[in-house]
Amino acid sequence: MGERPAGLTFSRHGYPLAALPPESDARPLDGLLARAREGDLSAFEALVAATREQVYGLALRMMGTDADAAEVLQETYLSAYQGLSAYRGEAAFSSWVYRIAANHCLMRLRHRKVRAAAEDALAEPEYTPRGSLAGMPAEAWGRSAEDDALDAELRMAIQRATDALPEAHREVFLLKDVEGLSYEDIAGMLGDSVPAIKSRLHRARLSLREAIDRFYNEKGLQPGGQDGI
Repeated sequence: MGERPAGLTFSRHGYPLAALPPESDARPLDGLLARAREGDLSAFEALVAATREQVYGLALRMMGTDADAAEVLQETYLSAYQGLSAYRGEAAFSSWVYRIAANHCLMRLRHRKVRAAAEDALAEPEYTPRGSLAGMPAEAWGRSAEDDALDAELRMAIQRATDALPEAHREVFLLKDVEGLSYEDIAGMLGDSVPAIKSRLHRARLSLREAIDRFYNEKGLQPGGQDGI
């Protein structure tokens, strides 16, 4: 492995973490930010230089390839530049730009999953020498159309419940339970403590559990598909 860039911290897997700068390092960027909001392009370029390595490290860790990370980096700073007038300064510029980068990564990952699912659906079926479909689990033949419809409805209910979560809870849920990031990585990316991240995730999970229970109650079922008594 090559020499690691100065100023970056690394995860146990060797990936650079988007750790927030200490407050004393983060807030002096406010002077550059004020100038950038007045149209000073050189000030914005200085903001980019101050945060680029950590943002790139975050994008690389979430996306997995240099090419995708580079595209996320460009999209992030384009969004940041276009959104300067809406930035209220409640958090450090670094925290704000990391959140933009995380959102771009999540959108790309969702699109990647949708595309992969579509490609799988369009793939030509493969058959065994006996003429049966290859890779088809035996239990799948016993599933009824009603089971498939119920699963689809449940997925839609979970998606609606996820979309309805407060943004702070939804992003932690997606980063932890969907993308599989560690509490430490999420805390570093969002600029919060690990206990705060765990609390938000707990609330998100409770909300989704309630949505699932509500779905089954409305269908007169118990979780697992058994009829309610």
